[in-house]
Amino acid sequence: MPDTAPYLTLKVYPRIAEIGQATWDACAGDDNPFVSYAFLSALEDSGSVGKRTGWHPRYAALTDGAGAIAAVAPVYAKTNSYGEYVFDHAWANALERAGGQYYPKLQVAVPFSPVPGPRILSRAGLPAAALAAALEQLAEQLDCSSVHATFCTEPEWAALGDAGWLQRLGTQFHWENEGYAQFDDFLAALSSRKRKVIKRERRDAQAGLTFQALTGAALTKDIWRVFYQFYTATVDRKWGGAYLTPEFFTLLGERLGERVVLMLALRDGRPIAGALNLRSRNVLYGRNWGATEDVPFLHFELCYYQAIDYAIAHGIQRVEAGAQGEHKIQRGYLPRPTYSAHYIRHPGLRRAVAEFVAAEREGMRETMAALAADSPYKKQGEE
Repeated sequence: MPDTAPYLTLKVYPRIAEIGQATWDACAGDDNPFVSYAFLSALEDSGSVGKRTGWHPRYAALTDGAGAIAAVAPVYAKTNSYGEYVFDHAWANALERAGGQYYPKLQVAVPFSPVPGPRILSRAGLPAAALAAALEQLAEQLDCSSVHATFCTEPEWAALGDAGWLQRLGTQFHWENEGYAQFDDFLAALSSRKRKVIKRERRDAQAGLTFQALTGAALTKDIWRVFYQFYTATVDRKWGGAYLTPEFFTLLGERLGERVVLMLALRDGRPIAGALNLRSRNVLYGRNWGATEDVPFLHFELCYYQAIDYAIAHGIQRVEAGAQGEHKIQRGYLPRPTYSAHYIRHPGLRRAVAEFVAAEREGMRETMAALAADSPYKKQGEE
């Protein structure tokens, strides 16, 4: 029972169905699709998480004295560090060289999804420290080396830091909708040279192609079969192993419906590339992409420019285009901080990591400032 909230009890569930959709979503809210019951259950029911990928569900729930669940968190026992996008391989190697054991560890995250959002989901306004203390106890009970809350919100990051967790800073590149009525309004906000580059890229990418944005009932099983070919083409080229199964995409379409936006590029009516997005009320989240033809600038067109078009047309405030990629800056996506917090049980490793992340935070702030200075947007007095 957590010391910070003695009236609460931690329970751990190996399947999210044991908590139930109504209870989970009452804690998660209805905005961020990645922490929804629909998304997490699709990962589990499709076999995308589990023994095959080393993500073992340990959904955490805090119950009150009456047995009602007041807060939940998507927690996974990990036997590797793959599919996380916040890298700790060096920490694992250091502990194991010293004779310790880094795995298993606990990951508070959305598997395979470098998407910022809430990780401590509460319907009772509970402080993050309450669940943090419970997760520390869980790590001890399961003999896990550490707990990692990755891509959490800034308030969670601050609260976990106050609770003694180590704070790490990263960066992604996001596009902001400044009330544009059309794509040309966005272009007008850029310097002349950058406008010309984007126009040329769009012209070359669009030559001979048409584009669709599919959602809801238009996401048929046949469409998902085609998109899975795109997904595996990218995986084979970059990583060599597909975390997500074909069934995941079908379940995603069935369970999230209108919140899924699949951008397709077609040649003579036949899809040759696709980009998968999810949306909340104010954010379009870019996730997976792939192609079966090598078309110049098509990746930029489908993943960045079509996303901007869609956001403008639907009044969406922000596009988050996924992890990494400084090349996004010249296409209107500017650096924004991302946050993670880490509890490490081993005192020696904790001291070493604390020094590392302190230096890393300072370096990341300097890097983001330098990247922001390379903004493509017009400066005062510039045409």
